[in-house]
Amino acid sequence: MISPLLLAIIFVIVGLVLLIWSADRFVFGASSVARNSGISPMIIGLTIVAMGSSAPEMLVSATAAAQGRLDTSVGNAIGSNITNILLVIGLVALLKPITVTSITLKREFPMLMVFTLLGFYLLSDNNLTRAEGVILLLAFIGFISLLVFFGKKATADDPLIADIAAEMPEATSNVKAAFWIISGLVLLLASSQLLVHGAVTIARYAGMSDLVIGLTIIAIGTSLPELAASVIGILKGEDDLALGNIIGSNIFNILAVLGLGAVIGPGSLDINAGSRDSYVMIAATLAMLLMSIRIGQQQRINRVEGALLLAGFIGYQYLLFSHLA
Repeated sequence: MISPLLLAIIFVIVGLVLLIWSADRFVFGASSVARNSGISPMIIGLTIVAMGSSAPEMLVSATAAAQGRLDTSVGNAIGSNITNILLVIGLVALLKPITVTSITLKREFPMLMVFTLLGFYLLSDNNLTRAEGVILLLAFIGFISLLVFFGKKATADDPLIADIAAEMPEATSNVKAAFWIISGLVLLLASSQLLVHGAVTIARYAGMSDLVIGLTIIAIGTSLPELAASVIGILKGEDDLALGNIIGSNIFNILAVLGLGAVIGPGSLDINAGSRDSYVMIAATLAMLLMSIRIGQQQRINRVEGALLLAGFIGYQYLLFSHLA
């Protein structure tokens, strides 16, 4: 007979695989409908595809909040942002230095910092209200509107346009697209339930808090699409796309993931969410921005900086798990 812990581990693995696959299928279907409707690849890439990579975080956050586990929901958002920068960007920069050239991405840098500080401000009182969740979701809608505006105004020499066009999935008929949209959503919901259930069970056995399980197992697992997309992008020489995936995903995590959790299951938070973990998120974000934007120099994140980011991720994980000993 399979032990409850082993079964929980199986649930997490299966849940993650289904979550990532269903998000990809949902993006494929939604992108196809958009392309068939005459929407430009630039706008599709900046909105639908970008949201698709954050769909696992959104669904897991909503599921956890609906089960009364707001700490797990918030931990997923904060942990994903930390993981995206320290682990994903760190590994990608070690693989190959990341050059920043796109005007579009440079516009998103300050917005990422502003939204990160907004998230910190709302978390600093160790409580998230439904009203604050609504504010975050309205900001998310405003951000998507800005992306559409920038997408329409992008000039032909913006390298991000070519990168997005190269990675855009092939369009299919609206009937097939609708099938994948519906199937993707159903599997996203089911797999997120499976993942949260398995992660919570593991947390109980390991003596982990709801916040820590969101910051570690769930955050790292739901960041796998960003890792895959960024590695593939950098190997193809699509540096802006690799970095853009992380910037967009982190903004989505603050606005949509935190917002969904607060609207669905508002309440008090683990004191560490608004202090220790938020401070690490801010520090990681600031480090990435300083590494990316150099006045008068080539704008890039080099291998040494990638190693520093990765070392920061290892140190943060040690900090989290050392409290369990």
